[in-house]
Amino acid sequence: MFAPTKTWRKWHKRINTNQKRFAVASALAASALPALVLARGHVVDNVPEIPLVADNAIESLQKTSKAASALKALGAYDDVEKSKASRKIRCGVGKQRNRRHVQRRGPLVVYKEDHGIVKAFRNLPGVDLVQVSALNLLQLAPGGHLGRFVVWTRGAFEQLNEIWGSNSRLSNKKGYKLPRPSMTNSDLTRLVNSDEIQSKVRPARTEIVRKRLKKNPLKNVGVQVRLNPYAATLRKAEQVAAARRATRRAEAAVRRGKQVKHEVQDATKIARSKTHDPQQKLNYQKIVDGASFELPKLKVRSAKDFQ
Repeated sequence: MFAPTKTWRKWHKRINTNQKRFAVASALAASALPALVLARGHVVDNVPEIPLVADNAIESLQKTSKAASALKALGAYDDVEKSKASRKIRCGVGKQRNRRHVQRRGPLVVYKEDHGIVKAFRNLPGVDLVQVSALNLLQLAPGGHLGRFVVWTRGAFEQLNEIWGSNSRLSNKKGYKLPRPSMTNSDLTRLVNSDEIQSKVRPARTEIVRKRLKKNPLKNVGVQVRLNPYAATLRKAEQVAAARRATRRAEAAVRRGKQVKHEVQDATKIARSKTHDPQQKLNYQKIVDGASFELPKLKVRSAKDFQ
């Protein structure tokens, strides 16, 4: 995101209250599904049931050792050990800003009244605590992923109906009623394969109807011949004419090459004839033949010639 440390950035966004309540209710419902809890990464192999409800006596625990023993008895301490083993140094420069270590989330303990439970569970790695009337979406679905492993006390679990109500009565939240699902049975496969629905649907089509692919007659020869039988004759004539033109071009290139060769030879002869005058040719021939020749005598002029 752009400029996360600027003062004018919008740090909060207003959301309708009913939307937030709907999100919390959905997160609570997801925490009761073992598949979503396992998919989120919690270790719940030794947990007897989900949702896991403990006795109200754990609200009165004072020691961390007692809290650990209680989680071991419930089979939920494996998730605490998983969270403890996941502690590592944060990547990047965030470790220089008082956020040096990161670790995975463990179980969430929801209680009704605090008689020492917060003090007992707060030092266990990965364990979060929340009062049932102040359930937080960030704790029920950390990172936007549903399926947090929740350990309920009996009083907190019974108070859910009073806080959130049900499909038939209002909750103690002003004017709020839990959203009612439009489907009473969510097993779509069973619904589709039921006799009531299968008796009304049309029978399955077993015959295979293959449609002909439309082709462009301007590019496809077969379609063009189908529309115009004479197109094959025209195409063959075009091919014969193209072959003839190619042959003529080749023959013309050969003739042109010979003509160019003769022109080059003639030009060479003309250049040589222009380069050597007759006297030079004569002198060169005398040198080749071995004949001696005398240089022309120079006429010596006297001073009288210049007066």
